[in-house]
Amino acid sequence: MSDNRQSLSDLAKLTQAEPEAEAPAEAEVPAEADPPAEADPAAEGEPAAEGEPAPDLEVALVERNEGDGSQRRGRREQKVDDHGVANQGPQIQAVLREQQLDKQGRAYATGRRKDAVARVWLKPGTGKIIVNGRDQEVYFARPTLRLIINQVFDVADRKGQYDVIATVSGGGLSGQAGAVRHGISTALTRYEPGLRTTVKREGFLTRDPRVVERKKYGRAKARRSFQFSKR
Repeated sequence: MSDNRQSLSDLAKLTQAEPEAEAPAEAEVPAEADPPAEADPAAEGEPAAEGEPAPDLEVALVERNEGDGSQRRGRREQKVDDHGVANQGPQIQAVLREQQLDKQGRAYATGRRKDAVARVWLKPGTGKIIVNGRDQEVYFARPTLRLIINQVFDVADRKGQYDVIATVSGGGLSGQAGAVRHGISTALTRYEPGLRTTVKREGFLTRDPRVVERKKYGRAKARRSFQFSKR
């Protein structure tokens, strides 16, 4: 019994001595230094953290967005000019054509309409028009035909400023009037190249391709059928 008490007392002494021996070891460990304070990226000029743009970059982005917005607005405004004509796409500068005159100072052109062909000479004058050696009022008795001939001068605001001499052949009076107008339009633009845009806008420089449709076999005309007879 005495042996057991002695062993228990020895065990108690050992257990009390171990914490006392460990205490100096813990005291010997130096205290860890405080972690250094985080440096301010903006103060040191370093880039900001990922996902957060720097102040200078923000200003640059704002200016760029404003510039892009103004450019887009400018492009939208430039799509249509003051006259309502679209000017989108590459702009081609119009080239002014040269004046084309013969040795006598006249502008010559050929006009066509249906089966009629007209040769036209144009020069400055008082507005006299001669067709096949006769005055226009004699050759084209119908007022509508004379109106067709003078349409070009009315559009270009040159009425009574040019004399015209024309020889026309083929077709009827309506086709001949159209051929003379076509010739006068081309001759006027050759004498005054600056009027080409005005005359072309009205379609006077384009040769009218409409002609009589040909007759088909088995029919009376181009599309007219013969009278049907049941018996």
